[in-house]
Amino acid sequence: MYRLLKLYQPSCCPCQMVSQFLESHNVEHEAINVLENPDVAVKYGIMSTPVTILLDDKGNEVQRVIGYKPDELNEMISKLQ
Repeated sequence: MYRLLKLYQPSCCPCQMVSQFLESHNVEHEAINVLENPDVAVKYGIMSTPVTILLDDKGNEVQRVIGYKPDELNEMISKLQ
């Protein structure tokens, strides 16, 4: 079972675009505000937002998409099914 994380900042326009993309595809994900959770940003080495990370059932990173890249996000979503 995979888990999807979306790391974002509230005032980030590309972050909102990723959110809309995931919602329009009915994709369940955990949204993490990096300003409120800097420890999570450090844990995953986040240098800018948005970052979408696919984790396996053991919490290992399978795939990462930096920014709003619909083709890469679609590829990531296909692994969830």
